[in-house]
Amino acid sequence: MFNERDIQQFEAKGISQAQVNQQIKYFKEGFPYTKVTKAATIGDGLLKFSESEQQLYVAAYETNSPQLKVFKFVPASGAASRMFKDLFAFVEAAKDHPDQAQLIQEEEHKVAKTAIEGIRQFAFFHALKESIADSGLSIDQLLADKQYATILTYLLTVEGLNYGNLPKGLLQFHEYDATTRTPVEEHFMEGGKYCKASDGSVLLHFTVSPEHQSRFEALVAEKKATYDHLLGVTIQTSFSQQQPYTDTIAVDMEDQPFRLEDGSILFRPGGHGALIENLNQLDADFVFIKNVDNVVPDRLKDQTYHYKRVIGGVLVQLQKLIFGYLGKLDAVESEALISAIEKFYQEQLSTVFPPTYHQLGLQEKAAYLRNKLNRPIRVCGMVKNEGEPGGGPFWTENPDETVSLQIVESAQFDPEDETQMELLKTSSHFNPVDIVCSLKNYKGEKFDLLKHVNHQQGFIANKSKSGRSLKALELPGLWNGSMSDWNTVFVEVPVVTFNPVKKVTDLLRPSHQK
Repeated sequence: MFNERDIQQFEAKGISQAQVNQQIKYFKEGFPYTKVTKAATIGDGLLKFSESEQQLYVAAYETNSPQLKVFKFVPASGAASRMFKDLFAFVEAAKDHPDQAQLIQEEEHKVAKTAIEGIRQFAFFHALKESIADSGLSIDQLLADKQYATILTYLLTVEGLNYGNLPKGLLQFHEYDATTRTPVEEHFMEGGKYCKASDGSVLLHFTVSPEHQSRFEALVAEKKATYDHLLGVTIQTSFSQQQPYTDTIAVDMEDQPFRLEDGSILFRPGGHGALIENLNQLDADFVFIKNVDNVVPDRLKDQTYHYKRVIGGVLVQLQKLIFGYLGKLDAVESEALISAIEKFYQEQLSTVFPPTYHQLGLQEKAAYLRNKLNRPIRVCGMVKNEGEPGGGPFWTENPDETVSLQIVESAQFDPEDETQMELLKTSSHFNPVDIVCSLKNYKGEKFDLLKHVNHQQGFIANKSKSGRSLKALELPGLWNGSMSDWNTVFVEVPVVTFNPVKKVTDLLRPSHQK
């Protein structure tokens, strides 16, 4: 199946032939669907706190966090091309349509219509206007002449702002009285409010694509001093890229390696699950994870700050309890201690023991509990389901026969199993990617996060390349299979804390306006 050139290609990426063979095996055999037992709901796997309880957790976080090494981890490598796909479609259609005013009224171009109608409300409008003016044109005249495709071309391509080819993190999202801000800058603001160490440092880590890292670095170099002064902090920004060895092989519809015209094999990025490698490289006590596009203007940030501290406080308290129990297990193994840990494990870590556990002796139970407690911890904010796409909080059966909390995507449900599909519909909340993690054990040693990945939770998707169909393999998602062996707690957070930008017109929502 593979020739010498293929082997050299594998070696250049840092991928072994055994890994490639395993990936092809996944294509042929598929991945098992997740077995869900029920949705996590308020009072049954999902915590909801009163105002007084929230304040206690906020106090716990504010007391302890300055002494911790806290990172803000922001996946920011995604290109904005999908955000603008409807605008690209309109520009392409306009090439063969003489009347753009009529074209933009068609249902399939409603996003382009909304964008044009609200063009002056975008934070990037002034930059777009200047870019068009630099070419000797006027955006006002183009609007009057209904030359919408020309305006969008200046927005999307290298003729103007080139937004269609840049990552979201570098786009002007929000407008203020005297300036605009990119998502990167909004994350500076957030980090300064809940990731500040006792020495005033704020640690932010962005995962970026290789071709855009220099742009991110230039933005940081330009803006850092402004935000250091504004927030009274010292922002320290680091970057990493998705490693080549996390790419996965693509295959044709017969599960044979998909070859390009030059005979080489096509490899594709392994999805956000590949970022477990990047997360694993951080030397951190706590890490807040949040997507780059989920930011709001300052006037709406207070709720975000508050609930970040709430879930941070939950993690502080949870970690103290776990570390305390592990320390006691090192000192003594008694029936009373085992009983207390069992109660904690079931009630606060929402895990059901496998049937075989109850047949174990005292020392075997102690070893089992020590192993289960001594794992990475994550506290995940969950918002009420209002129709947004995304995974949700569920109780699932795991390979070790436990039942515990997991974030499950709809693609992980067996579409042929009516019972499972009905359970999917019962989910009251979904995952906005609002997570805080503890990455060190009770002895202060870093966990090897790669040892806690469930490799059976990958995805296979149908794609195309140059008009040819192919199958692509995505690694277990960062907050799905890559964290499936973590101790997990779900906390309800308000939907106001979730404001992603999936389409350019999302920036016209009130939550992204002045």
